[in-house]
Amino acid sequence: MTATDPVNDCYRPGDGRMALADAVARLKERIDPVTGTETVALAGAAGRILAEPVVSGRTVPPFDNSAVDGYAFATAAQPADGRLRLCEGRAAAGHPFDGQVAEGAALRVLTGARMPDGTDTVAMQEDVHLSDGWVDVPTKLKTGANRRRAGEDVKAGDAILRPGIRLRPQDLAAAASVGVGRLQVRAPLTVAVFSIGDELCEPGGEAGAGQIYDSNRPMLSALLNGAGFVVTDLGILPDDAAVVRRRLGEAAERHHALVTSAGASIGDEDHTVAAVRALGTLHAWQLAIKPGRPIAFGRISDCTFVGLPGNPVAVMVCYVRIVRPMLQRLAGMDWPEPHAFPVPAGFEIDKKPGRREYWRARLALDEAGNLTVAKFPRDGSGLISSLTWADGLIEVAEDTARIERGQPVDFLPFSELGL
Repeated sequence: MTATDPVNDCYRPGDGRMALADAVARLKERIDPVTGTETVALAGAAGRILAEPVVSGRTVPPFDNSAVDGYAFATAAQPADGRLRLCEGRAAAGHPFDGQVAEGAALRVLTGARMPDGTDTVAMQEDVHLSDGWVDVPTKLKTGANRRRAGEDVKAGDAILRPGIRLRPQDLAAAASVGVGRLQVRAPLTVAVFSIGDELCEPGGEAGAGQIYDSNRPMLSALLNGAGFVVTDLGILPDDAAVVRRRLGEAAERHHALVTSAGASIGDEDHTVAAVRALGTLHAWQLAIKPGRPIAFGRISDCTFVGLPGNPVAVMVCYVRIVRPMLQRLAGMDWPEPHAFPVPAGFEIDKKPGRREYWRARLALDEAGNLTVAKFPRDGSGLISSLTWADGLIEVAEDTARIERGQPVDFLPFSELGL
């Protein structure tokens, strides 16, 4: 695919304002992984994206074993009074019993020990009584009690991990349990983030007349780092067309994606828009969402460009709902689908139908101690304080015109959005 081929331009939009579901479906259909693969040791695989399935070469557990410390015996040979002769020796994890337990006898076993031949059940040590070479065990134990069967967790040939997942600690445990020491993973997606404008200055410095501190870039950098991408901060680019074009062209050669804010309105011929158009292709997507609406997608050679809105809340919303999953797909991951939870609204409000809205919100308890969700009282998309106040978003469907107090609303905790 080339940046100048309009037929294969995966970021070419449809006509008119798109519903969020349509935009997501379009991206899902058109976006494929762009990263290569590499093999890493299990110890360094946490957080990486699995590139190939992990298939077990053995059963887990590999043999029947005791789930507790206790005494193993055969229930079919257990006397009515539960008294069994104590066998000499024991079975421990890594040290199986060399021999067979006779009928009417019991053997001392420890947790994880291979079940001795001639036994099928284990009585917990705290439930038995020992006296003069005899063991009194409960008579109502079911056959197989406290025994882990071979293969009850994994069978040889099972695919235990599928490609496209971000590897969690428990996934590494699963791979280790079947003896896998190295994993085939995706190479990290490389993303460059930048801001542009002489009105911006770096936090920690002195703001000049008419200047504001650049807050979007630190937020975007943290969001991208938190998603597992390798991030390059290009800083604040000056209002100089030649410099912007040169810096974006250089960055596109070294990265899979470029991300900026205040670069979504292609009707304004600012330096970002002009540079991307000159170097490749650029399209503005008008989405039927609030906050957000304009997002620009484009390509510079094989590098994807994303221009987010300029207001911080719109940056956050558009990133977590659209850009983050898109970049994760480019990185080789399954498209993540956040789960919303119905929570009674602790407020009432009218809404304009026709667009999907995201309200900053947090969980709270009402006077009766019941869980509700509170909405930030103001809707301005420049209010960074609303993001620090919130612990999630309320997602309101396009056809909703009013929310009544106590009505269930869809609450998206930030944890579902990768935050």
